[in-house]
Amino acid sequence: MNLQVVNIIQVLVVATLSPLMAGILKKVEAIVESRKGVSIFQPYYDLAKFFRKELVIPTNAGVVYVLAPIVSFTCYLILPMVLPIVYYNPCPYAPMVDFLGGAFIFGLASFISIIATADVNYYTAIGASRAVTFGSFAEPTLIMVFFGVALITGTNNPFITNHVLARNIQWILSPTHLLMIAAFFMLLLFDTGKIPIESEGLMEFGMIDEGKTMEYSGLLYALSKWGSYMKSFILMSVFLNVFAFPWGLATNTSMQSIIFGIATLIVKMICLILGFVFVEETFAKLRLFKLIDYLTISFLLAILSIISFFIFGGVAY
Repeated sequence: MNLQVVNIIQVLVVATLSPLMAGILKKVEAIVESRKGVSIFQPYYDLAKFFRKELVIPTNAGVVYVLAPIVSFTCYLILPMVLPIVYYNPCPYAPMVDFLGGAFIFGLASFISIIATADVNYYTAIGASRAVTFGSFAEPTLIMVFFGVALITGTNNPFITNHVLARNIQWILSPTHLLMIAAFFMLLLFDTGKIPIESEGLMEFGMIDEGKTMEYSGLLYALSKWGSYMKSFILMSVFLNVFAFPWGLATNTSMQSIIFGIATLIVKMICLILGFVFVEETFAKLRLFKLIDYLTISFLLAILSIISFFIFGGVAY
């Protein structure tokens, strides 16, 4: 199996398994809350339903409104080609993008979704403005986390970072790396919508991503929803495979090794989902704009991780 096929497999893993992880998360939440809950395959049924729905476009929507879900979805298809999702070594396109390049691709997907819906109606404007507000606090944390891991490993390439950390357990357990993991985990909870806030769904007080997609329907809404699943899956994969647990990826291109890498990723994802559910079910709901305080704490943890690096010194080559 050549590396181009591995590239395609990584894209297919993200595209096909991301709804499943969302379904497992909902099922685990229901079990913890003593509810039956929906099937873990419900996100697939929902996507199939959305694709069959009629496409309706608001009269005041522009071309960007139509293109935004397609561009965002394409961005999320590109990222598995340059990140360690199931395979240990860089794929053909991996040298073209480092951590910051991947962040820019994520940023492009978010940016176009915001400008597409900002002027459609009042509720989409609420979602867009809140996404910009909270994003301005989240992005510095992400940059600091990437900067910190570059200090530790001497590189900003996610594959090389994975290799270096996997061979240096002392850096995995160092204060610098532990603070970095804590900051990234807090950011991951926010970016994947797992922070318990006042309301989930289409209630005005709790609208962020729901507000941005309110006017979409049919194919465009299906792509937006599928893209949100893929975004969460990719962020979780980066957190697990590069930062928290950089072991268990496929080490060669044989089918057995690739299947082992996929199975290991699913197990790690389920463990992370249990952590998400613990946070959601044990913490009281926050007022919406308390998220700014939350994101500020994550940023301070990222800063502390860099300060601790200069205190303890060293690079994990």
